[in-house]
Amino acid sequence: MAFVRRPRATWKLRRRSLELGKYTLVMGVLNVTPDSFSDGGVFFGTKAATERALAMLDEGAAIVDIGGESTRPGAQPVSAQEEMDRVLPVIEEVLRAHPECVVSVDTYKAATARAAVRAGAEIVNDVSGLTWDEEMAEACAELRCGVVVMHTRGRPSEWKTQLRPDPEEVLPIVRDGLKHRLMHALAAGVERERVVLDPGFGFGKVAEDNYPLLARLDELLALGQPLVAGLSRKSFLGQTLAGPGTSAGAAVLVRGRGNATLAATTAAILAGASVVRVHEVQPTVEAARIADAILAAPGVGEAM
Repeated sequence: MAFVRRPRATWKLRRRSLELGKYTLVMGVLNVTPDSFSDGGVFFGTKAATERALAMLDEGAAIVDIGGESTRPGAQPVSAQEEMDRVLPVIEEVLRAHPECVVSVDTYKAATARAAVRAGAEIVNDVSGLTWDEEMAEACAELRCGVVVMHTRGRPSEWKTQLRPDPEEVLPIVRDGLKHRLMHALAAGVERERVVLDPGFGFGKVAEDNYPLLARLDELLALGQPLVAGLSRKSFLGQTLAGPGTSAGAAVLVRGRGNATLAATTAAILAGASVVRVHEVQPTVEAARIADAILAAPGVGEAM
């Protein structure tokens, strides 16, 4: 895979638009949960979460992605009401302090999406690709917001027992799944200009299954939509750092995956990702600036 210059695009959100392709946009992860795999409990509360959101904006985040339910394997599902109780006060406080910032809500529930957009969120980021709640696609169409449609193989409770595809099958599975989810969104009335696609690293892709997907990420640009890549602190990075044959339980711990996250995220940018979703914003902003300079150099090819 050679470096790929991303197509330019305008991502239409609820009240504004973001220009994609010339520069990488960094989406900061904010988990307002007690049990997320990376930082569960650290920002579980309106004050701590708001302070973290504002800090990420100061560090250069273009988007703050606020979620109120963990999707790690073994996490307990929460009701839409509990999810809203967690995220809505944070959205309101962040926008009160920084009215021009772009807020995304990380949810697969239509009720939460509706409430969050009413509170000022511009983007709905659905890890299920609009499939776990049958009302979500229609809700996004009615809300006329930006939408992140992600690929997931099964539910978190199924990931440990799923049959693993052969390495060469990973990219086709994700490509076909994203195509199906995109068509589902468009059929529900979501405008194409509002959709970006996320291959869902780690979501139903086990360990080294993620590397063929990252190595061929540019092929997903053929779907005609901008790409989001979320590789931050993923367990497969920790397993690689720990060495060949390492079990998931012996992987390098979350807080030791910062450099690996930067390496994988930079690779994703050079392979065509327009938006990257990360926990650590400032180092990613710096790495993205270098990657963007590489992509702007003479001789870099346009995406096919």
